[in-house]
Amino acid sequence: MKYIGAHVSAEKGVGNIPINAHLIGAKSFALFTRNPSRWTSKAITDDDAAKFKDNCVKYGYTPDVILPHDSFLINLGSPDPEKLKKSREAFLDELQRCEQLGLTMLNFHPGSHMREIETDACLDLIAESINDALSKSVGVKAVIENTAGQGSNLGFTFEQIAHIIDKVEDKSRVGVCIDTCHAHAAGYDMTSPEAYDATWNEFERIIGFKYLSGMHLNDTLKALGSKVDRHASIAKGVLGKDFWVRLMNDPRMDNIPMILETPDEVRWDYEIKWLYSLVKKKKKM
Repeated sequence: MKYIGAHVSAEKGVGNIPINAHLIGAKSFALFTRNPSRWTSKAITDDDAAKFKDNCVKYGYTPDVILPHDSFLINLGSPDPEKLKKSREAFLDELQRCEQLGLTMLNFHPGSHMREIETDACLDLIAESINDALSKSVGVKAVIENTAGQGSNLGFTFEQIAHIIDKVEDKSRVGVCIDTCHAHAAGYDMTSPEAYDATWNEFERIIGFKYLSGMHLNDTLKALGSKVDRHASIAKGVLGKDFWVRLMNDPRMDNIPMILETPDEVRWDYEIKWLYSLVKKKKKM
């Protein structure tokens, strides 16, 4: 079964997020547990955490279909010792907030070498940061999101993601989230049946579907391999309708959160319905 949702707002408090997801027909959702543009944020109160959990139960959202996203400021591979320290502290805080909310995954962008250290050294630093945070937290999986490769950001190739996973000590607490826009921008073609199969076969060979913990569903405005991250509404970019049909009928993507991060929030309920309309009904034997 597909669990399609969106990254919903926490504007009226974290406790209301499951309500906001329910109102757009989402079967999964993403959220920020803190302000994504600040290093520090006020704590989640026990009352807000309880309200969040109660509303998740009320509307049928279990932890395996909820994919929180960490702060945009965090760089777990920063070559600057002070920024690395702040990033590690903030990342641990994110994991602990997930613990408080009863969640089991935290999605994050791996990091950036800022053109100051070698790629492999940065990837090693990211893995070291993950190990440090996991050793100080309980029950939350660190879910690495692929990037578009814009600027000095890493994690845009399956090999780079595999490098990080290989050096994470507790493999049961690491996963991967594939963003469809980022994958296309990084050069992974999925616009034809042959290209789609080749890309996912490569994913299985290099990383493995056992690590696929979620997806971000975004069309893209930019060309294959552009390394430019420009999200577009579903079927309003260059991926093409046939790609979405293939994805919605691929059983390898069942039972994970599939999260819209498309730019027009007003369309989210329509996009969710449209994507579900592409799922072909299985014939009864």
